[in-house]
Amino acid sequence: MKTPHQESVLSRAARILEAFRQDEPALSVSEIARRSGLHVATASRLVGELAAHGFLSRDGDRRVRIGVRLWELATRASPTLLLRDAAMPFMEGVHDVVGHHVQLGVLDGDDVLFLERLSAPAAVINYTRIAGRLPLHVSSSGLVLLAHGPAELKERVLADPLTARTPATPATPARLRALLAEVRQQGYAYCPGYVHPEALGIAAPVRGADGTVVAALSVIVPNDTDAQTVVPVVRTAARGISRVLGTRDAQGAPARR
Repeated sequence: MKTPHQESVLSRAARILEAFRQDEPALSVSEIARRSGLHVATASRLVGELAAHGFLSRDGDRRVRIGVRLWELATRASPTLLLRDAAMPFMEGVHDVVGHHVQLGVLDGDDVLFLERLSAPAAVINYTRIAGRLPLHVSSSGLVLLAHGPAELKERVLADPLTARTPATPATPARLRALLAEVRQQGYAYCPGYVHPEALGIAAPVRGADGTVVAALSVIVPNDTDAQTVVPVVRTAARGISRVLGTRDAQGAPARR
């Protein structure tokens, strides 16, 4: 393991950027230093350099935020742009029908990472956000991605402690294995009350041109008897996105200006 003096400047800068959280977008330099494990003077110097490049910015009260320049560069080069562009028209159509939350998630490590979300003011409670994460076993999107993921991923998740958000969350290896087999067999995940008792998640796989699952399209709706009627809507939209991805992969993505 590298000592603090051996660690590269890039590694230290990465630790500073990773100190920010969705629910705490603005931090003091001292808090950044504490979270990153850096000396306050080192953190202050690196924050100043990152801010000079636009990767960080300072508020009027000198609190630090992620800068617009970092978002610009990440968005410009993101490999998820094609996926999002293909999905958005279908997500908007599903949202018109459902009127609650519609989400697009991808596998990242042992989590589902949400790339996009459409919502409404009176929609049912939902803990996910754009660029937010959830453990794979907790959400409908995560279960779809885990069910169609590599065997080593399944075994790794099953071997770790499975935390429960509610009594309905699958929190034992036996139950999770059975649920993953069910998701693969029926072609979608149906998750009543897994994250919150009042909410129900439904997700279907989105496939790339080679047939592999590259994302999950999901909705979060009230946990009631009407939710089952939404399943065909989600599955049809997921198949539509898959068709667009296959066509664009064969023809080449349209040029961006």
